[in-house]
Amino acid sequence: MKYSKKATAALLSGLLALQGMPVLDSSAAEGELLVTDFEDGDVKAFSKRGDEDTSVIAACTDDAHDGKTCMSVTERSEGWNGPSVSLESLGCKPGVQYLATAWVKMKWYNTVRLSMQYTDEEGEQHYDNLAQINSDGKWVQIPVTKFSFTSSMKDVSIYIEGNDKADMWVDDFSLTAAPVYEIQQDIPSLKDVYADYFKIGGAVTAKELSPKSTQDLVLKHYNSLTLGNELKPENMLDQKATLEYYKETGDNTAPQVKLNGAAKIILDFCREHDLPVRGHVLVWYSQTPYWFFTDDYTKEGKLVDKKTMLKRMENYIKGVFEVLEAEYSDIDFYAWDVVNEAWEDGGTPRLAGKYEDSNGSSAWVAIFGDNSFIEPAFEYARKYAPKGTKLYYNDYNEYMQGKQEAIIKMAKDLKAKGLIDGIGLQSHLNVTNNKTTDPFPYVQQYENALKKYTELGLDLQITELDCTYDQEVANGEKLQAKYYSDIMDAIVKYKDYISAVVFWGTTDDQSWRGDRLPLLFNEKYEAKPCFDSIIDGIQYTTSPSTATTKKTTQTTTETTAASSEITAGLMRGDVNCDKAVDVSDAVLLARFVAEDTEANVTEAGKLNADVDGTAGITGDDVIRILRIIAKLDT
Repeated sequence: MKYSKKATAALLSGLLALQGMPVLDSSAAEGELLVTDFEDGDVKAFSKRGDEDTSVIAACTDDAHDGKTCMSVTERSEGWNGPSVSLESLGCKPGVQYLATAWVKMKWYNTVRLSMQYTDEEGEQHYDNLAQINSDGKWVQIPVTKFSFTSSMKDVSIYIEGNDKADMWVDDFSLTAAPVYEIQQDIPSLKDVYADYFKIGGAVTAKELSPKSTQDLVLKHYNSLTLGNELKPENMLDQKATLEYYKETGDNTAPQVKLNGAAKIILDFCREHDLPVRGHVLVWYSQTPYWFFTDDYTKEGKLVDKKTMLKRMENYIKGVFEVLEAEYSDIDFYAWDVVNEAWEDGGTPRLAGKYEDSNGSSAWVAIFGDNSFIEPAFEYARKYAPKGTKLYYNDYNEYMQGKQEAIIKMAKDLKAKGLIDGIGLQSHLNVTNNKTTDPFPYVQQYENALKKYTELGLDLQITELDCTYDQEVANGEKLQAKYYSDIMDAIVKYKDYISAVVFWGTTDDQSWRGDRLPLLFNEKYEAKPCFDSIIDGIQYTTSPSTATTKKTTQTTTETTAASSEITAGLMRGDVNCDKAVDVSDAVLLARFVAEDTEANVTEAGKLNADVDGTAGITGDDVIRILRIIAKLDT
């Protein structure tokens, strides 16, 4: 018996109802939400962005991209003016991934952006750029962009904007639900493979973590998480509360700290699944609002003096640890990046200035004149951090000689005073450079740097690992696999000094360097050749508590071992082989029975799926799994 999509949905809804959970609205998570070529002249789904937006949005037959009609956006008085679409009005749901694209044309040369707007739990507005492209008066396509939003985000919309008030035309707009992918359960878990070496972690944002597929990938492969943005100063500092406190007390040394809803989403997930957390970051020249450094807490104010800034720094660091302790004392914050990226590649402090005006300039240096703010940052972190939390200096291009020498000298001084526990080596690496096959750094250069840092006698963590390649280069994916393998071999060589390896992201399409495909998993959550290359030849067991891992040569006994693993992994109803029987097993089996080509079930999973013991898997097995979960069957 083959179950249709409707039958599958009915089965899942029945299960959710049995468990007292909300029934999934498949119509809101599948198919086309808004796809239009404007040939019918209907532009009602689009609105201007509030009363201050002067845009006039209308159907236009002057110059369509395809067909006869497009949408014109004229009389724009500001670059942010433009057509907006409410996601709530389309039935979009938190935790679901969506795809959006459109063809656009600007009146003259302009950068056009697809952006997201939302309101957080505190009522503050946020604006995130999702994709951008340049138009010089011709039609161009905004790249197909995947995005999602969390339950803490309200009044979510996406909109199209430009750099200035030039007229805009839009055609062939598409907003659809992205395909839902099951992660590969029949591949090794990275945290198990490297269990005897070091923690294996990942970095996520709240939006990135919201889809279940990403959560499943994290839980399978990582035993550490880094919050990609949510613990950075721009998200922890509360300007409104700070101004109110300053007005009431006259004290301009006590910036107020908050824990935003996005951070709570990730931290709640870590608490639920007992995942240790790397804190990132306390003191940084970037993503720290300029008002934090001024006398009146405004962007227009004058920079404060060193004494005032030291007190602000102490109160800020104290506040961060206090708010986390108040709500998440049960989470293991095993590491914190105290200071981030304070040195230039040549080994000098950053230029003094306002980061918003000059990329790379530091307001810390503008106030202190040099990097003398680093030591007190570690003093305050040591004073207020929870017992057992290790403190790190974190930087990129850590293999460049000038920067390396500056970091090592700084670390020796801090170590002598008992203020630092380790160095965070970001390791944003490049398999190819400028479309050539020359990597940067060379593997030997990277390994030489590792050796020098081990001589400090401090702990090392690889904190933001990713390895990019230019897609135009022939055999780029193979080159990436070889490079990743060699880099991991170098890291393993110094495993006695390294306590964690953290990949900066989950899947290529969500990476900050996504156009160069830097991670181990592609947009379909599939393991890439570079994943295979870093686990090749490693034997392991699937329980982290008893795992033993060592490099061995592959032999013919692997076939026998694989068969034994399948037999050992049998659990009635455990279709995805995660050693539990739950909703995900029913979902996967229902899709498999319905002949969904994306529903991958391993041989062990098929044995587990044949719940009623008949010769074959049918819809009856789905029903039996539902009964097991609902405790109506055993």
